[in-house]
Amino acid sequence: MNLLTPHDLLSLAEYEDQREQFRSQIIALKQRRRIFVGPLLTLVFENRHTLRFQTQEMIRVEHILDPHKVQDELDVYNALMPGAGELSATLLIEITEQDRMKEWLDMFMGLDHGEKVAICAGREQVFGQFEGGHSHETKISAVHFVRFRPTASMTAAFADLRQPVMLTVRHREYHAEASVPGSMREEWLSDLQ
Repeated sequence: MNLLTPHDLLSLAEYEDQREQFRSQIIALKQRRRIFVGPLLTLVFENRHTLRFQTQEMIRVEHILDPHKVQDELDVYNALMPGAGELSATLLIEITEQDRMKEWLDMFMGLDHGEKVAICAGREQVFGQFEGGHSHETKISAVHFVRFRPTASMTAAFADLRQPVMLTVRHREYHAEASVPGSMREEWLSDLQ
């Protein structure tokens, strides 16, 4: 795992000068790494570039100058870095209707426990492992971090565009799937190298 260090970050002034260019590159990258699974769930697959951007943005917004606090931010985002042989994603429950927020979030209670979110390739599937601490008995966060550890044969299927690859969610009344496009599969293969 190639974790981010303080040396990977620009100073606030340098970042401000380069921010628009940096931001436009990351927006294009995230388009390749974002997938909608049904109308309410989105997964954004993270890598070193997306996490560096998020760290820089947090430091900018919070105007963090203290090296210890900078390291704290790095630690937060490094925890999302995909390890060897794994894919790491931010899962977003996208609810825009404020008056139905609680109702929808309640429907997703338990999404982060058990075998609910999967990558399917060939005849195999691998279920996402959620980071703990984003829900309890009566409340669930709208943002989750999830890791997938595809097998070698699944990785081979990612590279073969003749083979279908799907992301699926099976939880209570929410059943959805999305075909994974070639551009995202290329990103996954890069992450898994």
